Amino acid sequence: MNYTTIEIESRNACAWVWMNRPDKHNAFDELLIGELTTALTALDTDLSIRAVVLGGRGKSFSAGADLNWMKRQGEASADDNLMDARRLAELFRVLAYMSKPTIARVHGAAMGGGMGLAAACDICIASAQATFATSEVKLGIVPAVISPYVVRAIGERHSYRYFQTAERITAVRAREIGLAHEVTEPDQLDAQVQSVVGALLAGGPLAQAAATDMIRAVANRPVTPTLIEDTAQRIAHLRSTPEAKEGLSAFLEKRTPQWMMTNANSHV
Repeated sequence: MNYTTIEIESRNACAWVWMNRPDKHNAFDELLIGELTTALTALDTDLSIRAVVLGGRGKSFSAGADLNWMKRQGEASADDNLMDARRLAELFRVLAYMSKPTIARVHGAAMGGGMGLAAACDICIASAQATFATSEVKLGIVPAVISPYVVRAIGERHSYRYFQTAERITAVRAREIGLAHEVTEPDQLDAQVQSVVGALLAGGPLAQAAATDMIRAVANRPVTPTLIEDTAQRIAHLRSTPEAKEGLSAFLEKRTPQWMMTNANSHV
């Protein structure tokens, strides 16, 4: 599919999705929202793709909402305004609940919705030059549709501060509060991302999808007999799958598991 506001680059079994509105600092408008949602949905069902990296062309990762788009929606009818907000919320849901590992490659500013994208990805790797902010209150609005993912990443306590102050968050501070997993020098950013991609491709794809589903099932839940039984059911089911049998056999036989050989032979 041909896109106007994004580019998709395939590197073996990993798709690098680039927001490509550099003159607008990759700010969201109707078209970018729609194209990102369509692309991520398609990649989640593409069996040749094992992981997704999300990045931005130009100076910024993403400046959040395009102000002209925001103005148009503020002047639209209540129904149209709500439908547009739902489309944006759906983008974040699709990204956050992909069955494949996702990595945010943040090289510059990630403001508002841009910070939301970084938080919605499973893993965030930031350049030392990256900055983050939930800047919406400066525009008289709130970080509504990104809030489930940002609060999940940085916790309630930090959210109370940054949602209300809209302060800039450095890359180092983002790592301290749980938003970024790694901070690296700008010229080492892609190498660090690729290193994490390599680690991801070494794992079983079905196991990774099961791991993310398990995290969602156990996070912030009391350890009850029901939860314990659920975890037992999950491991018992996975141990009987062909992927688990292949993984164990490969380990015992000191050979590469089949899924890594498939990655190496992939040229999509």
